[in-house]
Amino acid sequence: MDAGITPAKRAKVDVANGTHGHDKNRLPHHNYVEDYDDKEGSSSILFTLPEKIGALAEALKVFEAHNVNLYHIESRPAKGNTSQYEFYADCDNKKGGLHDVVKDLKGNDCHVTLLTRKHQRGSSQRLSASESEVPWFPRKINDLDRFANQILSYGSELDSDHPGFTDPVYRARRKEFADIAFNYKHGTPIPRVSYTKAEVDTWGTIFRELTKLYPMHACKEFNHVFPLLIDNCGYREDNIPQLEDISNFLQDCTGFRLRPVAGLLSSRDFLAGLAFRVFHSTQYIRHGSKPMYTPEPDVCHELLGHVPLFADPSFAQFSQEIGLASLGAPDEYIQKLATCYWFTIEFGLCRQEGHIKAYGAGLLSSFGELQYCLTEKPETRPFEPVKTAEQKYPITEFQPVYFIAESFESAKQKMREFAATIPRPFSVTYNPYTRSVEVLENTGQILNLAKNIKSEMMLLEDALTKLHQS
Repeated sequence: MDAGITPAKRAKVDVANGTHGHDKNRLPHHNYVEDYDDKEGSSSILFTLPEKIGALAEALKVFEAHNVNLYHIESRPAKGNTSQYEFYADCDNKKGGLHDVVKDLKGNDCHVTLLTRKHQRGSSQRLSASESEVPWFPRKINDLDRFANQILSYGSELDSDHPGFTDPVYRARRKEFADIAFNYKHGTPIPRVSYTKAEVDTWGTIFRELTKLYPMHACKEFNHVFPLLIDNCGYREDNIPQLEDISNFLQDCTGFRLRPVAGLLSSRDFLAGLAFRVFHSTQYIRHGSKPMYTPEPDVCHELLGHVPLFADPSFAQFSQEIGLASLGAPDEYIQKLATCYWFTIEFGLCRQEGHIKAYGAGLLSSFGELQYCLTEKPETRPFEPVKTAEQKYPITEFQPVYFIAESFESAKQKMREFAATIPRPFSVTYNPYTRSVEVLENTGQILNLAKNIKSEMMLLEDALTKLHQS
């Protein structure tokens, strides 16, 4: 159970007897709001201006003429056009004058994009369908700092039925881990933890039982990476690996990185992290009284279930594409994507060399279900995102239905096709050099993308030619 696509009350997993439960509230329906102190009735706007003296002053007069105050404004050179500048502004829209501002700016040949923000107490003024509306979502990797602490449950506070609820030592320990996550900022090293002997013993119990099953039950990509984690990241029965070491290893393999989190994020926030190849990972461990049971994601689930496949290029790409598809998507499609995530990255099966293998982290970190899922008891179906997204599942027992992907590449292509059906009037692309998401909303950006693709194709043709000549 990772830190995102899971129940508001964490999935309960009993590895020994093979029972687990999932709360139906795992997909909260809420508006996506920026993390800073927002002003009711405000909106954000992007507009481009030519690089000439007085251009910004003329634009600001438009805001003044329509009584629209600016809370914040910043600028940068427009991408793909060195003769223009792009301006971002937070505006006071209480008086409704922003509609006229947009109209006047467009009349002066400015490219304008409204970044709408939905409010829990009401929505801002609706603009006409002809005006471009892009909901707020993280554009830069450090934007993840804005919502990383917006957890929905747990952290340092535990429910009364949590195994560690009455243990003051465990509760204090959980607060230490929560403080690490709350104080973490992108770009800084993940603080190292000195785990206690009791914590290492709990890890060791789980490590021993699961590693017995991996050779026969896990997919080949998982079994290829796991020895590398032993060699490079300290995966041992008597040692809990450090998130910083693993994050550095993943960056070298696929560009993925870990980020500590104190508890459950919303589905939208968690998926947004995947778009930047960031996996929000817990750092604490389950209570030692029940080493084969956890009511929430813990370091055992994250490091044994999820981490190995993030080092596989194809799986990493598959995970990122689910994240990119979520950016700016309507709430109902976030639910569909989260359900697809549940039946793939959490409970996915794949076909390899005529055999069914597990690649879902919820299976690879559960001793009981890892064995059960490969028997003839559950029903299996081909992974088809449109159908998978509608699949209901029980909350108190093993999954009666699992979805089988023919390969990660096949699943990735099907997710691409499914993402194309999401009703959002824009496309996004990830720039690995700047670690940012770019909205493709004008011909200049699309031409730049085409040039990059052409360059890659020329490189591919050159490599194929040399290969045939050798």
